[in-house]
Amino acid sequence: MKMSQLLAPTLRDVPAEAEIASHQLLLRAGFMRRVTPGVYNLYPLMWRVVRKVEEIVREEMDRSGALEVRMPILSPAELWQQSGRWQAYGKEMFRLKNRHERDELLGPTHEEVVTAIARDELRSYRQLPMNLYQIQAKFRDEIRPRFGLLRGREFIMKDAYSFHVDANSLEDTYEVMCRTYTRIFERCGLHTRKVESDVGAIGGSAAHEFMVVVETAGGENDLLFCSACDYAANVERAEVRPEAPVSADDQGGFRQVPTPAVHTIEQLVSFFQVPANRIVKTLLYRAQLPGSDGGEAEVRWVAVCIRGDVDVNEVKLQNRLAALELRLASAEEVLERSGAPVGFVGPRGLKVDRFFVDATARDCSDFIVGINVADAHGVGARWGRDLEPGEIVDVRLARAGDACPRCAEGHLSAAKGIEVGNTFKLGTKYSAAMQATFMDADGLEKPFVMGCYGIGVTRTAQAAVEAFHDADGIRWPLAIAPYHLVIVPVNLKDAATVEWADRLYGEAGRLGIEAVLDDREERAGVKFKDADLIGFPFRVTLGKTLSEGLVELKHRTGEVEKVPAEQVLARIREAIVEMKARRDDRTPVGV
Repeated sequence: MKMSQLLAPTLRDVPAEAEIASHQLLLRAGFMRRVTPGVYNLYPLMWRVVRKVEEIVREEMDRSGALEVRMPILSPAELWQQSGRWQAYGKEMFRLKNRHERDELLGPTHEEVVTAIARDELRSYRQLPMNLYQIQAKFRDEIRPRFGLLRGREFIMKDAYSFHVDANSLEDTYEVMCRTYTRIFERCGLHTRKVESDVGAIGGSAAHEFMVVVETAGGENDLLFCSACDYAANVERAEVRPEAPVSADDQGGFRQVPTPAVHTIEQLVSFFQVPANRIVKTLLYRAQLPGSDGGEAEVRWVAVCIRGDVDVNEVKLQNRLAALELRLASAEEVLERSGAPVGFVGPRGLKVDRFFVDATARDCSDFIVGINVADAHGVGARWGRDLEPGEIVDVRLARAGDACPRCAEGHLSAAKGIEVGNTFKLGTKYSAAMQATFMDADGLEKPFVMGCYGIGVTRTAQAAVEAFHDADGIRWPLAIAPYHLVIVPVNLKDAATVEWADRLYGEAGRLGIEAVLDDREERAGVKFKDADLIGFPFRVTLGKTLSEGLVELKHRTGEVEKVPAEQVLARIREAIVEMKARRDDRTPVGV
C-alpha cells in the first residue's frame, strides 16, 4: 500500500469527544470516525486490525473444537419472551416493530437464538457436547456511550455457546475455553488476567472476565487481587473474609442523643469520638422489578443497613433483588419513606418493601444508628433487643486492604482493567425456560446444560492501544498491527532513493512483510510523526546514509539502528517468522 492512496486522515489536535488516550489516538491516527454517539466508521487501518484479531480468534476457536455459525442480528421478541429477558434486559436492548407491528430487537447477545437452534436440531446426548460460535456485529443502546469502541453502542463480538449433558461436561469445556482465551490474547500481544465477575443480565451460576490491566484512565473496571493466592475478582463480584464482630460494652443501654446538624459518617465519628465501624448507616433504594406475568415493571422500596466504614455494592444488591434498575432514593423520597432527612435515617418504622442487614452490620453491638428523627441518633443499639434484624445479606463493596476471602494470609490490592473477554456457566437458565431438551442415555428428556463465552473484538483492538502507546502515538503489537513496516524515502527527487524505496517495497511483499511506502510529497518530519502516530512496528528510513549502503531501522519501541539496505528486510522478517511460529504452535488445548 502506498501512503498517497491510503485513507488515513491524521489529526494534530486531540478531538474534544475523546476522553482517554486510546480513543484520542485512534481518531488522531485516522483509524476511525464517529457517525453518531457510540457508532463509528472503521477506516482501512482499523479494519485491518479488526480482521487480524478476528483471524486469531477464529483460528483458536476452530482449534478448540468449536463450530462457526452465523446468526441474525435481528431476532423476534418471542424468543426473548420465552427466556424471560424481554422485560428483564432493560433499556440497553434496542427494541423495534416491523411493518406488521411485531416486536423485534437488535441482538445485544444471542443466548435465545442459539438455544432455539439446539432445541430444533440437537435431540440426543450422542450429539453433545457441542460448541457453536460466531463473529458478528452487536448492538446495545448504552445510556452514555464513551471511550470510543470500549463502550460503544455497535460493536463486533465473538460469542460462543456450548451445550452439554451435565455440569461435569460443561466444566471440561469451560476450562478449554479459558485456556483458549489466554492463548488468543497472548497471540494478540496482550497479557490478561482472569478474574471472577458478576453474571449480570446474562445470568448463570458463575462467570469470569479476562482483563487487560492498565494504569491509565481507560481502565474502566476496578479489580481486586490477593497478595498471597491467585484470587482475583471484579470489584462488583469481589468478596471479603469475615471479620471479628465489632462491639463495645455500653452500659447505658439504647438511648436517644441530640446530634444537631451531624448527618455524615465523618461528622458522627468526630461528634462521638468513635471509629466508623461503631456506626450503622441505613440507605434507602428505589428498585424497579419485572412485572408479574410479563406486565409493567413494578417499583419496590428497599432499606439496607451496613457498617459506617464500608459501602454498599449496588450490583450485588440489584442481583439479590433481580431488579431491572436500582438507584438511591432522592432526598424527597427519603423524607417520605422515613419521616427524617438524609443522614438521620434508621431501620425502625420505615415504609419499605424489603429490609436488608449486611453481615458487617449484623455483627455489630452497642452501635450508633439513625432513629428517623432529625438532629438525633440512637446510641448503644443492639439487634434483637432494640432493633429487629432484617434479611441478612452480603452486599459489602470490597476494597483494597480487605482480607482475602480465599486464604488466611492475603489482603486485597487494587488495579484498573479493560474487559476483553468473558465466560459464563449458564446451566439450564435458558434451556429450561425455552424447553430446549435432549434425550439422555436412559431415554429421559433433560434440558441442556449451557455455557457462554464472549470476546469483544473491537474492544480488544482498542485495549491494545490503551495498553501500548506513548507520547508519540500507538505502539501496536506486531500480530495485530495494520501493517508491519513503513518505508520512508526522505528525498523523493533523488533517483537512487526512489529506486531503493521501490525495491524494498516490492521485496517486502514477496517476503510476506506487510509494508506501506510513504510516497507523499511531505517533509520528512511529517512522515516520521505520522509513522509514530499510526504505530507501525518498524520504520525504514532511506536518507543520507543510503550512499554508504545503510538505512535507518527504527523499532516502534524506540530502538534505532543503522542496517545494510540489503539486510534490513531479513531483520524484520525474523520477527514476523517468530510471531507466526507462535501462531502455528499446535500444542493441544484439550477438546
